[in-house]
Amino acid sequence: MPVYVVLVIDATTGQNGLVQAREFDEALDLDGIILTKLDGTAKGGIASAISSELNLPILRIGVGEHIEDFQTFSANSFSDELVGIEG
Repeated sequence: MPVYVVLVIDATTGQNGLVQAREFDEALDLDGIILTKLDGTAKGGIASAISSELNLPILRIGVGEHIEDFQTFSANSFSDELVGIEG
């Protein structure tokens, strides 16, 4: 069974999230990102910056408080919501 090293980051995290991600990636060689708390007003734009700079996939997004609330990441849906396009 493969083991993955992922960074779980809060969608409300600002630019210091990128600094944190760089440090974690350097220390642990990350395999991906999980973005939580997208059920509120947070847009989670920092996840795109981290994903782009560190070349890491966003594996899941959390849109609630339960394990069932983790969803597979869709770049198109995320981008539309980030800029306010309703689908």
